Amino acid sequence: MSMPDFSRTRGARPRRFDTAELGRDLRAASWDAGAALAVTIGLFVWFYRRVETGASATVQIMPMLADADRYWLYWLCQAFGWAGLLWAWITVMLGLVRSSSRPGGLRISAARLEKWHRTTSLTTIGLMFAHALAFFAERVRGNGDGHGAVGRVFHAFVEVFVPGGYDSGTGRTAILLGLLAFYMAIPLGLAYYYRQATGSRVWRTLHRFVIVVYVLSVWHTLLYGTSVWFDGWFRTTVWLLQIPVAALLLIRLLAPARPSERLRRDRSASIGFAARAAGRVTVAATVVVLLVVAASGRDGGRTPGGESAELTVTQAMIWAGLAALVLVVGVAVHRSWRLARRPSR
Repeated sequence: MSMPDFSRTRGARPRRFDTAELGRDLRAASWDAGAALAVTIGLFVWFYRRVETGASATVQIMPMLADADRYWLYWLCQAFGWAGLLWAWITVMLGLVRSSSRPGGLRISAARLEKWHRTTSLTTIGLMFAHALAFFAERVRGNGDGHGAVGRVFHAFVEVFVPGGYDSGTGRTAILLGLLAFYMAIPLGLAYYYRQATGSRVWRTLHRFVIVVYVLSVWHTLLYGTSVWFDGWFRTTVWLLQIPVAALLLIRLLAPARPSERLRRDRSASIGFAARAAGRVTVAATVVVLLVVAASGRDGGRTPGGESAELTVTQAMIWAGLAALVLVVGVAVHRSWRLARRPSR
C-alpha cells in the first residue's frame, strides 16, 4: 500500500536485498513488537481464565480442551493468532492511508506513516510465525499416541506447515487458508527490501497484492476462530472492523496518492481502465455486504448448541483460486516490468 518512488542509478549494480534498511526497520519495530507481545500475553490470560471458569465457547464445542493447564500451548497459539490479526488490521489501515491522497487535516507525515506501516508489517509476520509455531508445539505434544519422537515431530510439521497436510474437520480449509496467507505474507511483505533490484514499479505492483493476505487471514479466523471459538458480539466485532478497511480501500482506489493510478479514460489502455473500474465497483459492493452481515449477525458461524454447517469451500477450490491469483500476479508484474523498461518520451 505504501509507495515511495525509487530510481536506480544508471550503470550501478543494484543490491539484491536491502539488508541495511531491513535492519533499521527491525530495530524500529522493537517497541511495536513489545506492544504486540503484551497484547498476546493479555489475550492468553483472558483465554486461560475463560477456560477455567467454563465461559469459553471453545470448551462448549470441544470439551476435551477444558483442561487449561494441559492445553496451554493451544491457548497461546490462539493468543498469537488474535494479536496477529489485530496487527494485520493496523498495518493494512496504515498502508491504505499512506497510499491514498492525504486529507488536509492529517498532520502525520507520509514518511512516518510509511515507517509505521513497515514496522507493523514485520511485527505481523512475526506474530503469524509464532502462531504457527505454538500450534506446531501443541501438535507435537498431542501426537504422542502411536508415534515415536521423530514421528510426532514429522506428523506435526506436515499438519501445521505443509499446505493441505491438515485433513480433519474445519481445519482442512481453515488451516490451508492460514498457511497460504503466511507463505504469501513473507515474499509480498518483504518485497519492499528488493525494490532496488526489481524497480519501484514492479515492487508497487507486488505489494498491492498484500491485501489478499489480509483477506485470507480474516477468512482463516472466521472459519477456525470466531465461528468455532466465539459467537455474538465478538464475531460481530470482527466483522465491524472490516468495514473501515473496505472503506479505506475504496478511498484508496478512488483517490490514490499517485496521479498515475487515478481512474482516467485512456484509449491506449482501455483494458486497464476497465480493470480499475471493476475493482472500484467490487470494493463498493463489498462494503455494502459487510454492513449487511454486521447488522444482521448472520455470517454462517456456529452458535452454542447449534449444529455446524457443512464446508462450502473445499481444498480443491482454494488451490484453483491460488492458481488464478498466481496467474494474475504474474501478468501484473510482467506488465509493470514492460512499462518500467519503456523508454521515456
